[in-house]
Amino acid sequence: MPTTFKAVLAGTWLALAPLVSQAHGDAKHAPRKAIAKDEHPWGREGDPKKASRTIAVDMADTMRFSPAEMKIKRGETVKFVVSNSGKQMHEMVIGTRDELEKHAEAMRKHPGMEHDAPYMAHVEPGKKQEMTWQFTRPGTFMYGCLVPGHWEAGMKGTIVVN
Repeated sequence: MPTTFKAVLAGTWLALAPLVSQAHGDAKHAPRKAIAKDEHPWGREGDPKKASRTIAVDMADTMRFSPAEMKIKRGETVKFVVSNSGKQMHEMVIGTRDELEKHAEAMRKHPGMEHDAPYMAHVEPGKKQEMTWQFTRPGTFMYGCLVPGHWEAGMKGTIVVN
């Protein structure tokens, strides 16, 4: 290939690259397929195909979850179908009390902070989202909504793993 042709080709690609990258726009990305291997004190991401049961969780503008308490067996993989019946954004975040309180504090300081992990479901009003979690250790854990002010208003629940 002649050098001038290579230069023209390279120049054309450089000129078009910004347009190609903008063509992707704001399209929603497909959910991630790989299951995270990270282990947390409250367990790890579960494989939806291996879920032993499904628990429906409702989040409401009354700043309450339904159910407010869950009992789960150690090693059990649970698929949560998290629905937002309210008119405000809500989320379900699983963790230890300390972790959730620290995270709630960070959210108060930085209300626009975006966060995403396999133990979080961020649900727009009138929508639902699924997450699957394997509870690998016994203990008492929590779930809560960390949208600023929601945790403080009592939007939390308990998970007892035996």
